[in-house]
Amino acid sequence: MTHTGRVARVLIDSPLPQLDHLFDYGVPAELVGQVAVGVRVKVPFRSGGRVVDAYVIELFDPRSESASTTDAAYCGALSPLDSVVSTAVVLTPAVWKLARRLADRAAGNASDIIRLAVPPRQVRVEKAWLAARAALTDSSSDAQTATPAPSTASIALAAPAFVGYPTGRLDSAIIEHQRVAVAAIPELVQLEDGTTIGRWAQTLAELAVATLGTGQTAILCVPDFRDQDQVQAALAQLAPTLPLSRVDARQLNPDRYRAFLACLEPVPRIILGNRSAVYAPAQDLGLIALWDDGDPLYTEPLSPYVNTRDAALVRQADSDSALVFLGHSRSVETQRLVELGYLADVSPAADRHPRIIPTDYQSEPDQQARAARIPSAAWQAAREALGHGPVLVQVASPGYAPMLACQSCKKAARCTHCQGPLGLKSASAVPSCRWCGALAAGWTCAQCEGTKLRVVTLGTGRTAEELGRAFPGARVIVADGDHTIQTLGAEPALVIATRGAEPVPTGGYRAILILDGERMLARESLRVGEDCLRWWANAAALAAPGAPVILAGVGGALARALNAWRPNIFAASELADRRQLRFPPAVRVASVTGTAADVDVALADLGTVAGLDVLGPVDTEAPLVRAVVRFGYARGDEVAHALKAAVVRNAAKRRKPKSGSFQPAPTLKVRFDDPELL
Repeated sequence: MTHTGRVARVLIDSPLPQLDHLFDYGVPAELVGQVAVGVRVKVPFRSGGRVVDAYVIELFDPRSESASTTDAAYCGALSPLDSVVSTAVVLTPAVWKLARRLADRAAGNASDIIRLAVPPRQVRVEKAWLAARAALTDSSSDAQTATPAPSTASIALAAPAFVGYPTGRLDSAIIEHQRVAVAAIPELVQLEDGTTIGRWAQTLAELAVATLGTGQTAILCVPDFRDQDQVQAALAQLAPTLPLSRVDARQLNPDRYRAFLACLEPVPRIILGNRSAVYAPAQDLGLIALWDDGDPLYTEPLSPYVNTRDAALVRQADSDSALVFLGHSRSVETQRLVELGYLADVSPAADRHPRIIPTDYQSEPDQQARAARIPSAAWQAAREALGHGPVLVQVASPGYAPMLACQSCKKAARCTHCQGPLGLKSASAVPSCRWCGALAAGWTCAQCEGTKLRVVTLGTGRTAEELGRAFPGARVIVADGDHTIQTLGAEPALVIATRGAEPVPTGGYRAILILDGERMLARESLRVGEDCLRWWANAAALAAPGAPVILAGVGGALARALNAWRPNIFAASELADRRQLRFPPAVRVASVTGTAADVDVALADLGTVAGLDVLGPVDTEAPLVRAVVRFGYARGDEVAHALKAAVVRNAAKRRKPKSGSFQPAPTLKVRFDDPELL
């Protein structure tokens, strides 16, 4: 290959932390014209003819006075690029900058973020897209054949004036690129085609259409496909002809890649998707909006585990776009930003909310009736409402009986193979393990040697069975992870649903019963209170106007916040408590996991960082231990830099083993801002 003197600085697509930096390669003459910033390439790496995938991040001439390197002989010592995978520029500078910043903030690899942002290549889809782009470029001199940009005037006419909010408040947020936390209006709306959606979905669609009215792109992030369908239905009514790209994890790979390539087009559009949509390339980004930012589905399960909320905050700062957090309830993280003045608080013009009835506030003469799973007031409300339309019963768990216990000693029944919890899938089923699936036909209690089991918790199946007997003749519908039902008519029915799986009914539910509240609150998590409030508020927002929402067995601050529809008051109280205890989000946290020696070395590197404290280390899975580091937001860069250096050193210790020797894989792992850490 003939060297041209030009240098391509690339990022190798590898999960190894020691490779998370840029490498320089020469650009051979035969690849000039194909190599560009953002394209996929293959480069030789190390020895043995190994070739790896990479992205071109920079392209420069070291002989130029403006280049960072001025040694003319520099390029001659470089290995040349092996090949260009495709001339499609799939990694934009804005997305690369976002990936680098997020990886540095979380002590992770930029390539792991890019893997979320850029879908796997689909050759046929990409070739068709490149051919269409080339044809458009060839005919660009003809104004009639060029793709027209959306008409700002027509978009403005199609956008409603944010019904229910103070006049001009959300319009100014879009135009002036403000950061706002918006309280959603808890009601349902019916579209012209008869589809019923949440008012929140219409508000999100209105924000997107208003953004396109300014000639900019809007990114809308929602937790799952049910939410996506509601927003898409609203967009289909408001602006059916506007460019829309749906970025959905459920899409087939060709469809997902086709939608990604459409986002690269130089035309403003609406990008709708789940947590990965926040990384989508965008032409002149004008809005990032998140619905229900406290939902755990926004937590990325892959390294470096960046929450969509954090990615949105970083990207908004880079792009100077508008930022909207919309929800029926408010996460403690959002409340902190509101109290700091970083987010402005926007509420509906009128105080409209469902009629919440906590049973703890009602006088019930019978003590057993007060302790019942379904209090008498809830039975009565359901009986009356069934004559007019559907009734929702929200329960904690799917299945029939998700947890069993020993009849004699009342201890939880555990699998003899893996110690997982035992459960029943149906009334006639053999008890089985919920972890490994092993049957427990001849089960014996390890504590008292008892052989009889009792039901501890009731799932959707058992609840449907009981309510079916209590309301003979009523249609009973189960909606959970195994039974997906997104919409429902106005006919009478008993709908037994787990949290988040509730179908959206035409006209709303005539009554809503929220059961198992005490069990939901019994979960060991710092976020259990705000999670329950979010689940219950989202369910209550499905009620018909004036319909009762019965909250069974829950009192205290949570019941008061839901009853008065003041989730921000509860979030403020939670934040105040966490400030006193130095719990997130009052501070940031990072977990350091590995062998005791590796963790000690990593923690020693933090000795120069002021204002942090370390909890542990404590034993986890042998031989590993885990320590928790707490620190202020101002120290985040120092802590991340020190821990990333420790991870790199630990990974670099593993070398190719000599004959007859073995070097174990590195175990040191760092995770920032784990939502379930404390």
